[in-house]
Amino acid sequence: MSQQVAAPASGKLHRWRSVLDSRYLAPALITGILIGGHLSFGILESYEKTALAIVISIFVEITLSRIIYGVWPHLASAYITGISVGILLRSPAMWPYGLCSAISITSKYVLRVRGRHIWNPSNFGICAMLFLAGDKVASLSIQWGNNLWPMIVIWLLGSIIIWRLKRFHITATYVAAFCLFALLRSFITGSPLQAEIAPITGPMYQLFIFFMITDPKTTVRSKVGRCIVAVMVALLETVLRLNEVVYAPYYALFIVGPTALLIEDWLDWRRQARLAQTK
Repeated sequence: MSQQVAAPASGKLHRWRSVLDSRYLAPALITGILIGGHLSFGILESYEKTALAIVISIFVEITLSRIIYGVWPHLASAYITGISVGILLRSPAMWPYGLCSAISITSKYVLRVRGRHIWNPSNFGICAMLFLAGDKVASLSIQWGNNLWPMIVIWLLGSIIIWRLKRFHITATYVAAFCLFALLRSFITGSPLQAEIAPITGPMYQLFIFFMITDPKTTVRSKVGRCIVAVMVALLETVLRLNEVVYAPYYALFIVGPTALLIEDWLDWRRQARLAQTK
């Protein structure tokens, strides 16, 4: 009798675990940011442009995965990439949204080192568009004010989800480093400390600290290493900001993230070579 009762409970537990699969947590958070931000401040250029970015991202992910690996991919990553492009990119035209998503996803399959892609897809795609079509596109920066209460809700939800995904140390380290370097920038430039810290309360940074710098596929393996990389991203961003480089956080991650992965890969290769010599 007890076995008959336990089976349905076990089945329900299994279904709940499937619903709470950690791969769905990040898409749920970014969808919440999208809905809350747009309903409160109208952050989207249009629903159509965001939908196009998501559709193209998913389409390219499925197509390349089937062609190259012969498997059906999990679409959480593609969805996050598409919706990030839809939120972060700014252009009066439709085509940059589709092209940015296509470049972002394609980078995962083309720019690889020893079977691993080394750039966060949406970071790569947005940087590529800013480089190649800077006269046609821009990135979300101040279009969504710095209203404190929506940010507090997003910080709380984002922190819980990132902690659940065991990535909170990356976000926390980056935020702490950003604030310390903001103090340094304030001392060097003479601008108010509040003005130097204010950018991190905006919508662009919510996506940056919760999705781009914590991407599991493009971060180093060790916890200490991830924290060091986060500090280095904040440091290079400070250097770029002091030189009045627009979109400094994107470019900092574009440079530091892959460099860290290549160094890790080189250290792995050296370790394997030494082990081979001792055999």
